[in-house]
Amino acid sequence: MYSVIDIESNGAGFRKESIIEIAVYKYDGHHIVDQFISLVNPESDITPFVQRLTNISPKMVKNAPKFHEIAKRVVEITQNTTLVGHNIEFDYRMLRQEFKRLGYEFKINTVDTIPLAKKLIPTAESYSLGKLVKSLGIPLVDQHRASGDARATLELFKLLMIKDKDSEIIQQHHDEVNAKTYQNKIRDLTQDLPAEKGILYFQNKEGFIIYSEFVDDLNKSAKSIFHSKSKRWESMQEEVEQIYFDITGSNILAKLLMKTKGLKKKESLTFGLYHKKGHYFVDKIAQQQTEKPLLKFKSFTQGSKAVSFINTKPDLQQVRNLQQLLTINKNDELWISAGRVLGEKSFLLFEKGKLSAYGFYELYTQIESLKKLDHLKIVIDFPVTDIINDLKLGLLCGDFEIIATPSK
Repeated sequence: MYSVIDIESNGAGFRKESIIEIAVYKYDGHHIVDQFISLVNPESDITPFVQRLTNISPKMVKNAPKFHEIAKRVVEITQNTTLVGHNIEFDYRMLRQEFKRLGYEFKINTVDTIPLAKKLIPTAESYSLGKLVKSLGIPLVDQHRASGDARATLELFKLLMIKDKDSEIIQQHHDEVNAKTYQNKIRDLTQDLPAEKGILYFQNKEGFIIYSEFVDDLNKSAKSIFHSKSKRWESMQEEVEQIYFDITGSNILAKLLMKTKGLKKKESLTFGLYHKKGHYFVDKIAQQQTEKPLLKFKSFTQGSKAVSFINTKPDLQQVRNLQQLLTINKNDELWISAGRVLGEKSFLLFEKGKLSAYGFYELYTQIESLKKLDHLKIVIDFPVTDIINDLKLGLLCGDFEIIATPSK
């Protein structure tokens, strides 16, 4: 039993897309036994490019069901089937992404008609859906609409099944894609990791955390561990059975979250910012033993970027102005900054110049008083000396909106 699918998305950034249309044809090898076609309200904008490509306008999806309203139907029609698509990786990722937002894990075996066509129709000039089906005489009505593309994919799949008389190639492809190999393990464990800053957790089959670390790119870092030839990672590569993560946003939020969870972040700040003869420069701290750095950096590149930024600010050419900017006042203040995800803000609460709490709130939340923060704040009861440098970097880059704390 197969469920042949096509999905149109709103064209947002990678891993931030939302479905705007979906079509699924349930096929038993002989007939279509069920089908589901629907526009979907993405609850976000549709890019102009996608509107031109699909002719789906915001007005068309305004009153369409939201994904959570059709999720049950999608599960029902795909249950106990193999999901088939032309570039199925995209459609499957979109489904996993939407279900994950609902707190549900969607898993299913898949078959991609592109590699199948390359094996069974090796002389084709192109394997894009439109050009391929046209060359084969398969009608494609409403190209770039879910129902039209899904129906054409189904007809293509039927033809591929006929060409693969004994189902050897299709079965081989199915087995390769879904086999328990190391490469498939990497694919399955990393395919939903975003390219965001966060805390990465590796678990073994018993559910114990065998590795955790803050990284700048969750997806890239996990894959680098799996592909590493270093003996350091051998046992980790073999033992890990599950990966989960916390998106953290900035280094400051990452360190605070890790400390709250009782985890440690390893970081070496070996470079410093110095000022001599009217110029700022970056050097290894070990080389400037008699001078105290104005700021510290984990790399020369990071420091160079800071110097370039400072040089665009004429008022900061005087070192005393920079020192004043980087001074944390001994006041009661609320520092507002970007949160972990789009639509969220973070805050740092200072009492008499000491960082005492942090937290997150949604953009529409109004913070009128400290009492309003009580149910949002996470009290800091651990040392934060290693965060001071990050706070200063944030001040330099203008990452914070600083306001006097709301009245109690």
